[in-house]
Amino acid sequence: MRVITLSREYGAGGHSIGNKVADKLGIPFYDKDIIRAAVKATGFDPDLVEDEGEEMSKLESFMTTLGNLSSNYYSDSHEKLRLIQEAVITDFAKKGPCVILGRCADNVLLNAGIECFNVYIYADELHRAKRVAELIGSDDPALIKRAMLKKDTARHNYYNRFTGKKWGFADNYHLSLDSGFLGYEKCADIIVDIAKNS
Repeated sequence: MRVITLSREYGAGGHSIGNKVADKLGIPFYDKDIIRAAVKATGFDPDLVEDEGEEMSKLESFMTTLGNLSSNYYSDSHEKLRLIQEAVITDFAKKGPCVILGRCADNVLLNAGIECFNVYIYADELHRAKRVAELIGSDDPALIKRAMLKKDTARHNYYNRFTGKKWGFADNYHLSLDSGFLGYEKCADIIVDIAKNS
């Protein structure tokens, strides 16, 4: 059984599906654990890097307040944290089969020479909007759309920046699943079936 990486659109249920897959296979699931491990290793303030995994918005905002030194310091800090996070992802993968969510794990493990099964989860806007409404605690269509755009843009930019590839492009993954059409449980079952038989 290989390590499974999941990339996902915001609101497409990647976290829920990843949890289900890990539970069905009896293997670890890593998401915010990667950030926690990276924070522990670097000594960065957890509040500043909570969202670093795929956007760095809080840290970037903080660095901007530092004035002329902010650009270089932010760049160095961002690079340091990214490299440590990559090391953490690689370490988790070397320990054995697991599910890793986001954070360019597919590309990180490719570069590390670790064989993995890469999956992309997406859904139509209607299905995603329903989930995002729950996540942000609002049924305001404008807020929901803004949240979806912000998260997906951040993930797109992060992936493109650190991999040189296009986020969500089918050629980057072994499997792409429409969770809106299939449902979370079916998506998990498909991933589990392939993981067990490949």
